Amino acid sequence: MVRGRNTGHRSFARRQTMWKVVFFIGLFIVCLGFYYATQKAEYIWRWNRVPQYFLYEDTIEIRSKIAGEVTSVTTKGEESIVVVHGDGESEQYKVPAKGLMVQQGDTVYMGDELSAYKKWKPGLFIQGLILTMELSSLGIFFGILLGLFAGLARVSNNPALKWSSITYIELIRGSPLLVQIMIWYFVLGTLINTLLARAGLPEIPSLWFGVASLAIFAGAYVAEIVRAGIQSIHKGQMEAARSLGMTTGLAMRKIILPQAFKRILPPLAGQFISLIKDSSLLGVIAIRELTKATREAVTTSLMPYELWLMCGLLYLVITFSLSMFVQYLERRMVD
Repeated sequence: MVRGRNTGHRSFARRQTMWKVVFFIGLFIVCLGFYYATQKAEYIWRWNRVPQYFLYEDTIEIRSKIAGEVTSVTTKGEESIVVVHGDGESEQYKVPAKGLMVQQGDTVYMGDELSAYKKWKPGLFIQGLILTMELSSLGIFFGILLGLFAGLARVSNNPALKWSSITYIELIRGSPLLVQIMIWYFVLGTLINTLLARAGLPEIPSLWFGVASLAIFAGAYVAEIVRAGIQSIHKGQMEAARSLGMTTGLAMRKIILPQAFKRILPPLAGQFISLIKDSSLLGVIAIRELTKATREAVTTSLMPYELWLMCGLLYLVITFSLSMFVQYLERRMVD
């Protein structure tokens, strides 16, 4: 009997190994086919130029703002103070001593280079990646708050709260995110900034209209996830809590929501991953997130294959990391 079980296990293990080998062979064939297609298209890969879109060394030039004479050059350690006297005016510049290009008594004109130094700067990919993560984080944070409130209102017995929540959810889910971004930027954004300008207040940057569109869009879906999670908890839980003297709000906070949260965590993670990918639409309102940054890089470099593949890989890194984090939270809750 034991020998039969062992034979069955070995057979199962062999089948599993065989199918894993089939998977890697299939993956290899797909990659090979892709490479073959690019060779037939006579595309020249230039992966060696990709790193500059992550980090590059820029030359910072310090130029004179006025025309005149360099009257003083004082060096202290690694820095020099250059003083230029012009026609009734004087300018002082703090420059690196290593890159100093003028000396006392020199005549300089407006725009002449006084000093230059090298500095490492984040490339378009890093800039876009950081902005994408900022936008997504803000959208997720406000989306959770809005969705939690709307979800609770959705299951409320108060008609005003319930109908308001239903109206909000149906309005948002009934139109594409791209259209909502356009409405936020071109309609609501214009109206709000016009009113602020007439009141003498500073205008709101387009970034915040992008965050608002993402948060409100995510909030509608989070509200339905929260509602489904709350309604999945047996009614007896609430009745038992009320019989112990708890108010509805206290029972919801202490009994229902903690249990519902475990159930809604996986769909919430899926919604947030979707929101990260949806943030790529914000490029249409001139927000330089990862997709727009990649589009700009492709325009100047003419390397569409390498840069778009790298862009997809960066999105995958973000979404996979979030997915792993949520799985970690799920395991912690089970433990």
